[in-house]
Amino acid sequence: MTRPHLPQHDVPPPHVLREYALIADGERGALVGPLGDIVWLCAPRWDAGALFSSLIGGSGHYTVSPRGRFVWGGYYEDGTLIWRNRWITGSGIVESREALAFPGDPRRAVLLRRITAVEGTAHLTVQLEPHADFGSGDLREVRRDEDGTWHGRSGALRWRWSGAGAARPRSDGRRTAGLAMDLRLDQGASHDLVLELSEEPLPRKPDPSRAWSATESAWRREVPDLENNLAPGDSRHAYTVLRGLTASTGGMVGAVTTSLPERAEEGRNYDYRYVWIRDQCYAGQAVAAAGPHPLLDDAVRFVSARLHQDGARMAPAYTVDGGRIPDQSTLGLSGYPGGYDRVGNWVSRQFQLDAFGEALLLFAAAHRHGRLDSDGWRAAGAAADAIARRRHEPDAGIWELDNRAWTHSRLICAAGLRSLAQDAPAGPARTWTGLADSLVAETAATSTHPTGRWQRSPDDPGLDASLLLPPLRGALPADDPRTLRTLRAYAQELTRDHYAYRFRHDDRPLAEAEGAFLLCGYVMALAEHQQGNQEEALRWFERNRAACGPPGLYTEEYDIGQRQLRGNLPQAFVHALMLETATRLAGAPSGVPGLRKRTP
Repeated sequence: MTRPHLPQHDVPPPHVLREYALIADGERGALVGPLGDIVWLCAPRWDAGALFSSLIGGSGHYTVSPRGRFVWGGYYEDGTLIWRNRWITGSGIVESREALAFPGDPRRAVLLRRITAVEGTAHLTVQLEPHADFGSGDLREVRRDEDGTWHGRSGALRWRWSGAGAARPRSDGRRTAGLAMDLRLDQGASHDLVLELSEEPLPRKPDPSRAWSATESAWRREVPDLENNLAPGDSRHAYTVLRGLTASTGGMVGAVTTSLPERAEEGRNYDYRYVWIRDQCYAGQAVAAAGPHPLLDDAVRFVSARLHQDGARMAPAYTVDGGRIPDQSTLGLSGYPGGYDRVGNWVSRQFQLDAFGEALLLFAAAHRHGRLDSDGWRAAGAAADAIARRRHEPDAGIWELDNRAWTHSRLICAAGLRSLAQDAPAGPARTWTGLADSLVAETAATSTHPTGRWQRSPDDPGLDASLLLPPLRGALPADDPRTLRTLRAYAQELTRDHYAYRFRHDDRPLAEAEGAFLLCGYVMALAEHQQGNQEEALRWFERNRAACGPPGLYTEEYDIGQRQLRGNLPQAFVHALMLETATRLAGAPSGVPGLRKRTP
């Protein structure tokens, strides 16, 4: 699309979410817009205050943008999170290669940008406005070395900017707001910019060429081929996104951002810069479907550590280092249009029973690849004990709603118990199988709808997309009448044109209450595949695979009327389900993957 010239020193305007690309190194991530505008980066870690926060109304950004009129495009280099912004201008073609040096150092971020005049002469404007703590941090101690390297501080962060010797400070009238320069490149010429960020004294400056080479090599080592798959390219990209969101601790954040609206002015704006146990288990199971790749080990390591740490009191979510998530608060910013400015999350105060069942499913998937050690088996025992102790407690459920005896929570625990019991020692196997049988029987007695399908809870007769998951994971057979009736009722009542919704909020048409939920669309593809309806499964897969923007990133929801992404970006569990669906649909239906026997 045609883009206007970005006036010098102006803060970039927000774009629709489908236009943002992600660069990430496992320890933090940044969003890059079509104006070459990096408008979101939390440093030094995922849940720290943002240095660039203009996405949600803060003052910080880092922009490299062509002067004059241009049209924008871009692409990822295969199997990496190295993004290339590409602009066709009135005088030629210019590209900006963007990356966070990979793998990331938890203590120091290195942001690489290489601008190249591909064709013709390139004229660009470069602006750096690093304001820590969501824009509240002033620039201090700003100075320029003789070699043209800039240094400064904002909040607790130290920064160093190389390759910008021509930049000059600019003021907003009361303080130094940032640095800006014009850049001219002749055809074929390239120019490197390197921005380093740390709370500690910075080491020797990196050589740009070596940093680029090391980043390229590291991505090649980290991302598998994934050729035995319906969509190898998109599956590799999904794996790459999941790797970019996974820290050295093994923890995978739910999304890079906070407070991006699921629906304008509806109040559903949350901070997803934390590790949800359920999401981590989804990612591990998806990777296990493709093979014993490193992200499976990361998931097992993080979830095991939380079970050893907290046992039956395991929280639904943690910081990437296993800490408690701060309670929700606001920042005093305007927010992304239609959204708010919330940080922190109330999830730590919740009990989500299904997380223990998902942990068992993760451990079972790891065991099938020979990737579950004695530490993992002890963690599995802790998860099974937690289910036995807390099975009768109301919980917040998969959608984090009010506390109830949610059907999905209990059935997915039964699935996890059955899956791991197959390979457990005889004593635990009998105990876990008996507990699974009891969970299914008790849930059937209270939550079977008069029509013979499952209902959401004993006091809620409605349908819910989560009810499709237990048969996929082995809680009950694929040919159980309740499985079939639930699938058909859900498809009739909560789907439209091969898009799926979670549940009915009220009497409004589905699309007026919230966007289509992309995870549910992939679950529908898996459910139809399990029933042997391969053509229908492929329709579901392809429809939901296309619900992304040019960078191939998914959010939680998709507005099918406006064809826009809704919610925080990118949503890890959607990429996980896309990877799993592409993998499983490439094979023949086999009931429940990994189960040798299906127990009624």
